[in-house]
Amino acid sequence: MQMNPNKDTRLCMSLSGRPGNFGLRFHNHLYEQLGLNFYYKAFSSQDLPGAVGGIRALGIRGCGVSMPFKEACIALVDELDPSAAAIQSINTIVNTDGHLKAYNTDYIAIAQLLQTHAVPTDITFVLRGSGGMAKAVASALRDGGYKNGTIVARNEQAGRALADSVGYPWLSELGSQRPQMLVNVTPIGMTGSAQADQLAFEAEAIMAADIVFDVVAVPAETPLIVRGRAEGKRVITGLEVIAIQALEQFVLYTGVRPTEEQFQKAVAFARS
Repeated sequence: MQMNPNKDTRLCMSLSGRPGNFGLRFHNHLYEQLGLNFYYKAFSSQDLPGAVGGIRALGIRGCGVSMPFKEACIALVDELDPSAAAIQSINTIVNTDGHLKAYNTDYIAIAQLLQTHAVPTDITFVLRGSGGMAKAVASALRDGGYKNGTIVARNEQAGRALADSVGYPWLSELGSQRPQMLVNVTPIGMTGSAQADQLAFEAEAIMAADIVFDVVAVPAETPLIVRGRAEGKRVITGLEVIAIQALEQFVLYTGVRPTEEQFQKAVAFARS
């Protein structure tokens, strides 16, 4: 990737518990293709207030926020966009002259994918997870008119709180339920996690489902997605989620919306 930074180069970044290369490659590829004087770098930090303070103090234009910082960052910004305020979870910070405004482009990505995959609103589904990303997914489902859902989370306090906030029942385990759509919003199946090689749902539930949706983006083909494909199910992948949310971040940072062709080329480059 060619880059000729200068004193006017604007920096964007990401904060994640497990930094990856997708965002870095996606954003920098588009900066180069569109002739924008920006650069993007992925970071992790044990000092979240210091990291967010650095965004403000150093004039960093934008920051992508990933697990486990999506809720902890809320107290450190100046303003919440409605996309973040409604679900109390953020994944994007935009710095305008020291004013930090937070958004949630995960919510936007999920809403788009439910439409583009033509997921019927009367489908029964189970969402496994209770963190910041689970809030975004559950809220997008609720706001999209999906009424027949259940939140499954082992953490009863967090699970009940999420379920109550979106109006779905809570269960600690899936049990004998066999919903038409399975949605994983946990680190199960994620590269680098202790459960990287595990299925987020038992095999019987996958076999009984029509749609398998895994929000985990790394690897692109998680154990759940691989099993879902093998069983002939419709699948929605975390790669699709991360690509759309990154596109919306790019637009917030730069004010420029790439063409569909430019977007697809950036996704392909980021995956390579």
